[in-house]
Amino acid sequence: MAIERIVDTSHPIEDEDESLIEVTLRPHSFDEYVGQDRLKKNLRLAIDAAKKRAEPLDHILLYGPPGLGKTTMAMVIAHEMGAAIRITSGPAIEKPGDLASILTNLQDGDILFIDEIHRLSRTVEEVLYSAMEDYKLDIMIGKGPAARSVRLDLPKFTVIGATTRTGALAAPLRDRFGHIYRLEFYDPSEISKIISRAAAILGSTIHDDAAEMLSTRARLTPRIANRLLKRVRDYADVNGDGIIDTVITTQALALLEVDELGLDAGDRNLLKHMIEHYGDNPVGLTTLAALTGDEATTIEDFYEPYLLQIGFIERTPRGRRVTPRARKHIKLV
Repeated sequence: MAIERIVDTSHPIEDEDESLIEVTLRPHSFDEYVGQDRLKKNLRLAIDAAKKRAEPLDHILLYGPPGLGKTTMAMVIAHEMGAAIRITSGPAIEKPGDLASILTNLQDGDILFIDEIHRLSRTVEEVLYSAMEDYKLDIMIGKGPAARSVRLDLPKFTVIGATTRTGALAAPLRDRFGHIYRLEFYDPSEISKIISRAAAILGSTIHDDAAEMLSTRARLTPRIANRLLKRVRDYADVNGDGIIDTVITTQALALLEVDELGLDAGDRNLLKHMIEHYGDNPVGLTTLAALTGDEATTIEDFYEPYLLQIGFIERTPRGRRVTPRARKHIKLV
C-alpha cells in the first residue's frame, strides 16, 4: 500500500476547502512569480513580440518534475497576454470528439492548457497535430460508406502543454511546440521567499528563520513548501498562539516525520529497503516496487527526482544504487 506523503507532489489540492487557498496562493504575474528567472526572461521576450505583432503566442511546452509551477506559469502567461485560458488534462480528453468540443469553443488568442499532455491517446494527438499547425480541425461525419471528412477552421489559439515526461511525447507532437522549456528546482532562498509570501496571503505570521528552516525541508519544490506551511500553521494555531517560529516549526516537522533534508518516512523506507536487501549492489525498478509496495511509476516520478538531485541514489545500467551519502544519512536519522 502506498504511503500517504506530506511531500507528495502529485496532487496540488488536498481537499475541497484548500482548493480555494491553492488558487489564492498562485502568483498572477511575472513580478509575483518567484524563481525560474531564465524561463521568465525568455517568455517575456516571446510575449512582448507576440503582443507587438498582435498575434497569438507560439505553442509552449513546459516540462520538469511535478510541483514546480507549470500550471501556475501557464496562468501567468495567460494573464500577461491578456488572454482567456481553458484548463484540461491529457486523461480528461478520452476521444477526438472531446478535443473537438474544446477547440471549437475557443476564441482568437485563447490559451488551451493541457496538463499531463504525454497521456493523450494517439488518436487524439493526431487530431491535435493539424489543429496546432494549421488551425484546422478534421472530423468524420457519418458512419460506414456514407462517412465523409470535413475540415473546419479554428481560431488562432495557443496550446501550453505540461509534462513530467518529455520522452513520452510522440515526436510529431513535440515538434509542433515553438517553445520548449524546462522548469528547474528552486534555490532554498527562493523557496523561503515563496513561503513568506504564502504566509502573508494566508494571514499568518512567520519568522524569517522559520521560513528558512521550512525552505530546507521543502525539497526545492513550491508545492511542498506551501503544503508544509499549511501543516505548520495548523500546528501553530492548535499548540501555540498562531505565530510560526523555529520552535513551533521544529515540533510540527517532527510530528510530520520530515527530516532536515526534506525526506519523509516513505523516502527513508525506500532507502532502508535498498540498503538492507542489496547493500551497495544495484536493484531493478520492478524489484524495488515489490519491496516497498509502491508502483514503479510512483518511485520513478515522485521518489527518484529529489533523491537523484541530492545525490542519495544513482542510476546504473543494472538498476538503482544507494550512495554512501545516503547510507550515512540513514544511520544518523
